[in-house]
Amino acid sequence: MRYNRLGNTGLFVSELCLGAMTFGTRPGRFEAIAGLDQDASTALVRQALDAGINFIDTANTYTAGQSEEFVGEALRALGVGRSDVIVATKAVGPMGEGPNDTGMSRYHLLGQIDASLGRLGLDHVDLYQIHGWDAQTPIEEALRALDDIVRSGRARYIGVSNWAAWQIAKALGISERLGLEKFVSLQAYYTVAARDLEREIVPMLESEGLGLMVWSPLAGGLLSGKYSRVDQAVEGEGRRGRFDFPPVDLDRAYDLIDIMRPMAQARDVSVAQVALAWLLYRPAVSTVIVGAKRADQLADNIAACKVELSEAELAQLDAASALAPEYPGWMLRFQGEYRSATVAKRRQPR
Repeated sequence: MRYNRLGNTGLFVSELCLGAMTFGTRPGRFEAIAGLDQDASTALVRQALDAGINFIDTANTYTAGQSEEFVGEALRALGVGRSDVIVATKAVGPMGEGPNDTGMSRYHLLGQIDASLGRLGLDHVDLYQIHGWDAQTPIEEALRALDDIVRSGRARYIGVSNWAAWQIAKALGISERLGLEKFVSLQAYYTVAARDLEREIVPMLESEGLGLMVWSPLAGGLLSGKYSRVDQAVEGEGRRGRFDFPPVDLDRAYDLIDIMRPMAQARDVSVAQVALAWLLYRPAVSTVIVGAKRADQLADNIAACKVELSEAELAQLDAASALAPEYPGWMLRFQGEYRSATVAKRRQPR
């Protein structure tokens, strides 16, 4: 297991992060993904920690708070020292029926951090993230609330999930102007079959020094290799038939699976490991969040850390998954050639 800095912070996180979305049995919006009881959840936490994973990500909305409860109980049952694990959680989704039971208002965030800490049984989380965009709350209000949460000791760092590049850039500017804590990370959807965030988000992350936490790196299991192009059937257990999320261009995904399968067979590994390994080579990625319901699934994901792809294989996957040119990207590259050519003409040391 390798460890990367989370953005520009001094915090080192394992290149794989255990996602706790599968923890819990309460019904809810994502119940097709969840379903693990406490014992099964604890077993996965133990397996992850034994493999060198030091990072666990959950959220208040996962199984209506039960995921956080199970994470906290697992850490206590395993006797994990607080300094030996990095715990991240999130808030913005609905936690009740009232008009103020959702969003990124000061009212909601300050209430939810305390509720999350209570469920986790911790006095602080290491990363507290806004789980989505709330157009009804001024960004400044949310940032001041997050700043208070950090200054009170209830969180060490703050991050965001599922925001556009302009939203994050605006928030960073406000934080700089007001002297508030800044976002250190973005949690976003990214796979070899869906590279949309490379248009605007990745350049912004690299410019501003934010870390990238990847969710659903196998496109909801589609890139596991269990699905067939012919009938889209699943060999054994799979959830895409019951919960078709996130959206994926199936033809594009199957084309990439066809390329990755020989790579996997040559190494006697799964297609999923090749798909995860591709992400681990991306320079913007700090950590890849992996979730599982069974020990063998988690073991397969962890084994991706040992898969090494050649330059030729990476180039083949990059070419097959490349985004179509889009304005203003193609114009920026075209006009940038003038300056690039000038740099290229500079005298090089002998």
